[in-house]
Amino acid sequence: MRDHDFPAPQRRGRGKSRFDDDETDFLKRGRPTPTLADPDAEPDAEDSWSSWDRAVHGPEPYPDWLVTELAARDTELGVLKTGKEADVHLVRRAVPDTDRSCLLAVKRYRDAQHRLFHRDAGYLEGRRVRRSREMRAMTGRTAFGRQMIAGQWAAAEFAALSQLWEIGAASGRIAVPYPVQLLGTELMLEFVGDAEAGEAAPRLAQVRPDAAELRDLWDQLVEALTVLARAGYAHGDLSPYNLLVHAGRLVMIDLPQVVDVVANPQGGEFLGRDVRVVAAWFAARGMPATVTDPEALTEALLREAGIR
Repeated sequence: MRDHDFPAPQRRGRGKSRFDDDETDFLKRGRPTPTLADPDAEPDAEDSWSSWDRAVHGPEPYPDWLVTELAARDTELGVLKTGKEADVHLVRRAVPDTDRSCLLAVKRYRDAQHRLFHRDAGYLEGRRVRRSREMRAMTGRTAFGRQMIAGQWAAAEFAALSQLWEIGAASGRIAVPYPVQLLGTELMLEFVGDAEAGEAAPRLAQVRPDAAELRDLWDQLVEALTVLARAGYAHGDLSPYNLLVHAGRLVMIDLPQVVDVVANPQGGEFLGRDVRVVAAWFAARGMPATVTDPEALTEALLREAGIR
């Protein structure tokens, strides 16, 4: 993952605000209100056994809330959001006849039959696989190649979240959802929000913080970006739409396009773009320009990454 080369995405059309969500079908009118299933109820036909034994698992030790029993059932509760590259579903994993259950956000990348990665040509530049047949399939965007691309994006996000979650667990300086498991093109994540109500945490773009809260969120953001830079990374597509706010904590999400700022010739540009986008949001809500100066912050982060 550290030698991927992800050039910048194309600019959006005039009709969209610079903070508009790429994922046009996101539930903007309110948070999802799926009906939460009773974990003691008899599983219906749409339930399936837990796929834990067939998947790659997240970092150990596993969180106490996570259900790992193979006797658990996964129950689909609804769609949290839809996007061009992936859909995110809400799933309850529960052990019947016990009080063991947890909510999971399940990110399913598009398969070969659907529109896949509107920016994949740029992001996949520099990615290589060992077998020439597979590389040709990916380059030619055959059905097999497109499925491989989806798997690469899921694996890249899982690896990035695993590393960042371990850093955050040790230092508290960055928050990301715990990556539960990876199975093919499906990524299971910690559900960030009110688990009792099945209510997802709002995106940064949806919150209206007061001055003190705004400054605290900015400080958390700078801290998280510094952690990323010290690890040699930029988010690659950072905006107020892939930052959640949960119980006053800023949580970074959507990391399949994470960029190695050292190995990628455009790494500094990616990092600078991330900073400009989020700094503009904070400045528009009253943060002083002396605090949110994107050029100064970008320079500081590049020094943290060791390339200045």
